[in-house]
This record gives sequence, structure tokens and C-alpha cells, in this order.
Amino acid sequence: MRHCMSGRLAGPLRSLCAQFGQQDGLPFSNVLSAEQVEQALRDEGLTWRDRIFSPALTLWAFLTQSLSPDGSCVAAVAGVIAWLVRHGRPTCAAHTGSYCKARKRLPEGVVRRLVHETGQALHQQVPDGWHWHGRQVKVVDGTTLSMPDTVAHQTAYPQHNAQKPGIGFPILRVVSIFCLASGAVVHAAIGRYQGPRSGENSMLREMGDGLEPGDVLLGDCAFSSYFDLADRRARGVDAVVRIHQCRHVNFQRGRRLGPCDHVVEWVRPKRPDWMDEATYAAMPATMAVREVQVRVRVKGFRMRVYIVATTLLDAAAYPADTLAELYRRRWQAELFLRSLKVTLGMDVLRCLSPEMVRKEIWTHLLAYNLLRTVMAQAAQAHSLAPWQISFKGALQTVLAFASLLDGARADRLSGLYALLLQAVASHRVGARPDRIEPRKRKRRPRHYPKLMQPRKQARAAMFNRKAA
Repeated sequence: MRHCMSGRLAGPLRSLCAQFGQQDGLPFSNVLSAEQVEQALRDEGLTWRDRIFSPALTLWAFLTQSLSPDGSCVAAVAGVIAWLVRHGRPTCAAHTGSYCKARKRLPEGVVRRLVHETGQALHQQVPDGWHWHGRQVKVVDGTTLSMPDTVAHQTAYPQHNAQKPGIGFPILRVVSIFCLASGAVVHAAIGRYQGPRSGENSMLREMGDGLEPGDVLLGDCAFSSYFDLADRRARGVDAVVRIHQCRHVNFQRGRRLGPCDHVVEWVRPKRPDWMDEATYAAMPATMAVREVQVRVRVKGFRMRVYIVATTLLDAAAYPADTLAELYRRRWQAELFLRSLKVTLGMDVLRCLSPEMVRKEIWTHLLAYNLLRTVMAQAAQAHSLAPWQISFKGALQTVLAFASLLDGARADRLSGLYALLLQAVASHRVGARPDRIEPRKRKRRPRHYPKLMQPRKQARAAMFNRKAA
């Protein structure tokens, strides 16, 4: 057994770095480096026999599989064969067995580490002009993913208890911390959908290293409890969150800052069952919190009113309308998740074991961060903001340019990449204020009756009817 990286970035990953602009002279060029990948492999103690599916080729194939619209292992192996032929190397068999075994050998920690490092690097390199009031803003949100109905998946990530056995699908929860400016995943956690410590706020508490002093955390009402805000403040992190509907707000109390804008003292509630005595005693008995009412007017809809809680108490530095505008940008988290689940196809996972499902998620997140790097490069090169560029358009452009960049000479690479960035920047997100669309489909899909019993029983019933 020996390490196949041999102190330098292997060919497939060199191609990957060229594809995503990881070269000198470009902004955000050190988001993913050769040393970074090698160090991640080294820290996991990875050793490998000298075979075709080395760690580098396996990671490259896994990433291209996540980016591919097909997303199958057959397509990934076909891409590997094409890459080997293009570079004059011995090819492998077209079946997927060797590739699937190589993916199993790739440690989960390697991909997870690269996700966090690429996201943090992109977040730290964001230009000052993309910040909010000179502050780095991170937005947190969670979502659920489903996977094939196997015994191993049901044991690790059981289906919703409202579904009958054999009919539903296993489900897990992913909570992500995004950089609001670039859209990169700075940190993420994977857990069960239900059970102790499976809520979004519980999973965020376990991601303490995803937040740094001076950050502003943006979130919905799931992250607005007293203990959440107190924990953020103890870390030097400010929060802007929507108040939970169970908390009563009276703007006639507290220190008035403006219309429907005041500072009040929140009192520490009773100790919850999940918190130990020492942690509870360390929490402050009271905490000053600013509450601001936000009114959203959309043509054709009734006016919506909600209240935002924040630890940004200075009304002169952070006016109420500025806080309202920032909270409305919380919707970007939903768009980031949509890019992952719909555009990259992460909503329904394919792998058949819990370990491989987690690797599949981390690989999607790494591919997503690399695409966000291209969008940030295009935005900075063409005086745009990253949220003005289409994620799907960037993905389509990168896939179209991939083989061209891989086979380009070094003296042509910078010119080709400039054309890539120009094409990515041309795919703008349309400004469509007050757009109204019915959530209905005109084209009817083919109608099949719902499967209301385990598939094995349904097949047996069909066989019995045929035999009769």
C-alpha cells in the first residue's frame, strides 16, 4: 500500500482546479489548492494501492458526478474513461464496481474538511463592497433529504412516524451556515430528522466553529430562543432573527428607539431538559434585546407584519429599515438550498448505505462551493454582486467549458477562463418585483395510483391475480 498523490496534485485534480479557476492571477484563486487536498488526504491517514482509481481520480469523478445532470455512476465512469483516453493513460473497465469500491474507501472526513475549508476561504475573501454595513453576515437554515428505502437507512435515519412501514422513505436533516455575500457553505451538519438533539437549533449549537466573533447571524424563528441569542452573544456574534410566534411583544414597554422599535430585557426561562446545570448557570439572568416590527407590502397580497429580534442595539448605526431589509435577504438561504436540492439534484440521494449517503452530501456541498467560487470570480471581474448571477447558468457554462479547459495549453488557459467568466456573468437573475405566479402546473404528468403498501406485497398481489 502506498500513497498515490506523491507530494503533488494528481492530473484529474489539476484539471478540476483549472476548471474552477484555481490558478494564480484570478480572484479567489486559493479556495482549493493542491496542498490543501493533499493535507486533507494526509490527515485522514489515507493509503492506496497504485491503481487507476487513485484518491485524486476518485474525488474528481465523485465531484463530476455531483455536477452532472445525469448523476449516475455509469456516467461518472464514462467520464473517467474519456479523461484517461484524452490524456493517453490506460483505461479502466466500463462497469461501475471498481469506482463504487473506490468511493467507499474515500474517507468522509476528507470531503467534509474540504467543504469547510473552501467555504471559509471564499467567505474570508469577499470584498468589502459585498458586506452589510461592513459586517460579515452568515445565514443559517435547515432542510430535509430523502434516500432509498433500505434497512440500513431506516435504522440510521428512520422515516417520519406518520408513514406506514414499507411505504415511506428514510429522511435526514441538513443544517447549513451560508455566507450571505457569496452563497458558499461555510459549515454544515448532518443528523436525524427526529429525536433528541435533532432540531435545527440543536444542530447549530454543535457547529460553534462555523461562527466567528464579529459575525452577524441571520435566521428564522427556529433560532430565536433566549438560549440561542445568549450563546451567540457570548461568542461575540450578533443575531438578526424572527421572533417566535409564542413570544408576546408589547411595544409600549422598554426603551423606545422609534415607531415599533424598542429595547427590552428578556428574562432567562427555566432550564430545559437538554441543558445541564453548569451551562444553565453560566447563562445571563437577563439580556437586552431589540425588537423591530417589519411590514412587507406586496402588490396583490395582504400586508404581512412580523417582528425581528436582534442584539444590534444601536439604532443610529443600524436603523430599523436597514434591519428589515437585511432580514428580507434571509430568503437567500432558501434559494441557496434550492440550488443544492433542485439544480444539483441533492433532494433525493442515491447511495445505499448511511456512510455513502453522507459522502454524497459532502461531495455535493464541495461541488456547490466550487461553483460559487466561479460565480464570485465572474461577479468581481464584471462589477456585479454574486446574487445577481444565475446559479444554474453558471453550472451549465462550467460543464460546457470543462473539456475545453482540461485540454487547453497553459498559454491559452487564462484567455479561455476569461471567456468562461464573461459567459457566467451574462446569465443574470431577473429583477422581477411583485411577480405573481399560481403554484399550479399546466402540463399534466401521467397519472399512476399511489403505492399504499410495501412494493414486495404489491408485486405478490399482482402475481396472484395473474395466476388466478
